[in-house]
Amino acid sequence: MYVFNRITVNPQLPKRIEKLSEIANNLWWSWNTEFLRLFQKIDVDLWEQSNKNPVKFLKHVSQERLEKVAKDIPFLREYDKIVENFDGYMNSKNTWFSNKYPENKNDLIAYFSAEYGLDQTIPIYSGGLRNSFW
Repeated sequence: MYVFNRITVNPQLPKRIEKLSEIANNLWWSWNTEFLRLFQKIDVDLWEQSNKNPVKFLKHVSQERLEKVAKDIPFLREYDKIVENFDGYMNSKNTWFSNKYPENKNDLIAYFSAEYGLDQTIPIYSGGLRNSFW
């Protein structure tokens, strides 16, 4: 069978909770369990089925469920608190690096290592890559 094209339809986050995507795509969530609990509140079964991976979860959650939690006051209170914490962290000017190296404040830094894990939902492909060629 020849597949000509494939269409992927992802749910659209309601404007009120659109920051879920930005935070899910930032590793900040890997040490912030409060953020991860939001996904359980949206759909606990899907959260387990997606192996507690926020990016995967957002690709599979129903639009109807997103619309419902975007109007849920207790959920929104918790969401707002987490967004405030995230924004504070991302916009912090008083960090070790900025204090130690103020002249390098605009440098972009990336860390690459396949030797340690960040979270159980992020697979590690270190070690036997040579075998994948055979």
